[in-house]
Amino acid sequence: MELRQLAVVVAVAEEGGFTAAAHRLRTVQSTVSTVVRTLERDLGAPLFHRTTHRVVLTPAGEAFLPAARAALEAAARARAAVSPVCGRVRLGVCPGLLADWHRVLAALRGLHPGLAVEVRQVQVGEAGLVLAESTVDVVLTVAASSAEAAAPSADSTADCEFAAINGFAAAHGGDHAATPDLTHVTTPLPGDELVLATAPGGSHSAPADLCELSLVDFPRGWAIREAVDRAFPCRQRSLEVDDPAVAAGLVRAGLAACVLPASAVSRFPDLTVRRFDRPPPWQLAAVHRGDPSPGVVALLAQLG
Repeated sequence: MELRQLAVVVAVAEEGGFTAAAHRLRTVQSTVSTVVRTLERDLGAPLFHRTTHRVVLTPAGEAFLPAARAALEAAARARAAVSPVCGRVRLGVCPGLLADWHRVLAALRGLHPGLAVEVRQVQVGEAGLVLAESTVDVVLTVAASSAEAAAPSADSTADCEFAAINGFAAAHGGDHAATPDLTHVTTPLPGDELVLATAPGGSHSAPADLCELSLVDFPRGWAIREAVDRAFPCRQRSLEVDDPAVAAGLVRAGLAACVLPASAVSRFPDLTVRRFDRPPPWQLAAVHRGDPSPGVVALLAQLG
């Protein structure tokens, strides 16, 4: 029995399904299913009742779950005792970036209880500036695609992140060589993609062109807005909200569709998930200064 198996069982139980657990663990549903089946075979008892619409614990699973949580917590305390990380990390998170970043923080606290994490909201276009001003230590933001990195667009706020750093240095009498080193750390989200959420029922295939659809949008400065602007610049912007749950309500009522990360849509299982033949890029980046502190390294390890 491995700790990874215990973590998968806990995730399935807490998320109520294999697909949602896969998004939480940043893996694919088939891997989660295989891990659970292997563990059930080793234990000689099923841990979950599987139905079309939900997954629930069996009596054996109910008995197993508290012990699995206790084992994971004990392992986390043991790791922290060997290499404790203390101090403070100031984290900037772009809104609309991750559906489960709070789980990253919870896992970090479990491993390093002496590490304090301060979180503030940073819009996509502000990441470079707050790093240059040293008001945060690391920013989670949406990353430019490889094509955009090769040929940056003046309309993309993400492409202006590091221009903002250089501009800040110039305004304070510095130059690029004098600015602190910045390191790009790009962490892809395995098994995640941008999908089109629509009202329950209907096709599971998204149209290549969204110009004819009424869409729910999010405010400028949100990571998902940045990604959707890049992928569908000619779409109709008929509704704008600042809460994914409100967006889901509008979609559920049949008033509009919404482009979201698949991990976010998994929170609303009644909606229809329509996938694109060529999913638009959805990649995140953790941006921090060179020679990161132990706290930043610990945070990046959780993201990876």
